[in-house]
Amino acid sequence: MMPLFNLLPVIQILGFLLILLSFMMTLPVNLLMFGDTPDWLAFVKSACICFGVGLACFLSAGRERHALKQRQMFILTVSAWVVIPLFSSLPLLLSGLGLSVTDAFFESISGVTTTGSTVMAGLDHMPGDILLWRSVMQWMGGIGIIGMAVAILPFLRIGGMRLFATESSEWTEKAVPRTSRLARGLVFSYLALTFGCITVYWVLGMDLFNAVNHALTTVSTGGYSTSDSSMGQFDQLSILFASSIFMMLGGIPFFLFVRLLNGHAQPLLRDQQVHFFLRFLLILAVVIAVYRVVNEGTFPLDAFVHALFNVTSVVTTTGYASQDYSLWGPFVVVLFFFLTFVGGCSGSTSGGMKIFRFQLSMLLLREQVLRLLHPNAVVARHYNGRIISDEIVASSVAFSFIFLATLAVVAAILALLGLDLVTSLTGAVTALANVGPGLGETIGPAGNFEPIPDAAKWVLMVAMLLGRLELLSVFVMFSPQFWRN
Repeated sequence: MMPLFNLLPVIQILGFLLILLSFMMTLPVNLLMFGDTPDWLAFVKSACICFGVGLACFLSAGRERHALKQRQMFILTVSAWVVIPLFSSLPLLLSGLGLSVTDAFFESISGVTTTGSTVMAGLDHMPGDILLWRSVMQWMGGIGIIGMAVAILPFLRIGGMRLFATESSEWTEKAVPRTSRLARGLVFSYLALTFGCITVYWVLGMDLFNAVNHALTTVSTGGYSTSDSSMGQFDQLSILFASSIFMMLGGIPFFLFVRLLNGHAQPLLRDQQVHFFLRFLLILAVVIAVYRVVNEGTFPLDAFVHALFNVTSVVTTTGYASQDYSLWGPFVVVLFFFLTFVGGCSGSTSGGMKIFRFQLSMLLLREQVLRLLHPNAVVARHYNGRIISDEIVASSVAFSFIFLATLAVVAAILALLGLDLVTSLTGAVTALANVGPGLGETIGPAGNFEPIPDAAKWVLMVAMLLGRLELLSVFVMFSPQFWRN
């Protein structure tokens, strides 16, 4: 077993994260000081508990600073995504909403992982401090996802960021300054997009409260809203189109924005993943819009904007809805089901299987066809001007297999717990891919997850964590070799 002292760096960092979380818990009360804060005491109590536990953990590790090793980074990555949602659920649990432990934890874990599935109904009449806290949880989760994707998962040889130019010849500084500079750039980019989104929403007609809430959950591709009708409450095409643009930006690798800030626009303009991602969204939106115009007689501009918004929402795993797209016809329903498997770009706030994995699959298919025609041919795999190693291909294939296998297991367990086929299958997909709404009357875009049994909610919570942590980083911890010295 791993000696206890080896876990001290992990405990110390978790303590620091909890201290930061305690300050974030004061935001709803501070920002709405003279507004809708009936649960202010719940936030104060939660912040005190969080700060006290965080400080105790931070001080228990002593003054000595320990360098994290690979196994410790695995433990930190997984434990942080359990501990932060656990403490984030305190304001919901202590509030006057009367939520059970299961529902409070479900809402917080869905928020922090930016899944966007909710067990809450009556959002239109819910206190402002609770609504704002839900949005803040998703915003925190979004920046955490970017940091994990760019800084941690590549080191652990997990995820797609090892394909991309986080370390190029233009980062000439030594490792620590380079990492620090990249971190500052990521935070600045995230903040800039957030404030830009707030401004655009406000200018287009949202009140400031809604603009802030929806900007926090748009840039983080989280999808929590202030109304049961989600973005459908704003019956304005300009708002839906602007939201689509910011969801797309949230689905683009954030390190490309850092390169842009440093005067290097070419990586963003020429990135194969970004090109495929944007073309994919536009083509699907046009296809669905044409289908609706032909079959329903919908006005073309209206059909296109709603199609673009909802396609972008699902592919970026945001989870907003402007209309109940399950009523658009069976062809569209089938398309949206398969879209839940797709994700945004690697290094973004999006979940899912990520666009680059589908691109790699197409490259491998092309390679196999060429080998059938020319058995002795030497075929080099190129992506973004780089040769793709066998290690990256193996990692991508392993992830795809584990994703589908886990999906089958989760769906089977949900069915065993009494859920119908559509709810079981789409619930499993939407949790693993961190999308939010599923399909069907219960968990579809017009419903929520409150009616399903508590046992099913816990299964979905585990699936959300597995999906957010790219599966492999969790499963490796169940290996006996991991815990041996």
